[in-house]
Amino acid sequence: MNNLVLIIILVAVAGVGIVLYNQLAALRVRADAAWADIDTQLKRRYDLIPNLVETVKGYASHEKDTFERVTEMRAAAISAQGVAEQAKAENMLTQALRSVFAVAENYPELRASENFSQLQGTLTEIEGHIQSARRYYNAVVRDFNTKVHVVPSSIVAWLFNFKDREYFELDSPEEREAPKVDFSSED
Repeated sequence: MNNLVLIIILVAVAGVGIVLYNQLAALRVRADAAWADIDTQLKRRYDLIPNLVETVKGYASHEKDTFERVTEMRAAAISAQGVAEQAKAENMLTQALRSVFAVAENYPELRASENFSQLQGTLTEIEGHIQSARRYYNAVVRDFNTKVHVVPSSIVAWLFNFKDREYFELDSPEEREAPKVDFSSED
């Protein structure tokens, strides 16, 4: 009889362990998928930037430093590894893009350009998708990290080496705002 009780307890513990492991694994997969969505949106943004720079450059070719900085920051963002490095690179790229739009403010004929308007609209759309993907990713990371730290799932997380995930965060309050892309002319 004691052996039967012991077997039942072991089976119950193993069952709970399996369920908790599967929950952790599912959250890890969701976090990976959410990161892949962010990555896809960032690549769309990277593909748009050269067209944007070339369009603005056609009107403001003397702003060479601004364009070089955007190109450098784009390359840094593309090559960034890991969530924290990616977030830092994206913050720097966003700042560089702001400087391009600041340059564009000085050229009413650029703001009136259909090509620039299309690029502006596309960038606004992509920024919205990035923000949405970032929120979803951070929510999944929050759920995963909570599961890693609460008992009894923390025991399973420790046994199977599940580690906290990093949030995809912005560094400063100024960087929490999307680049301004509204160029309605008041001329």
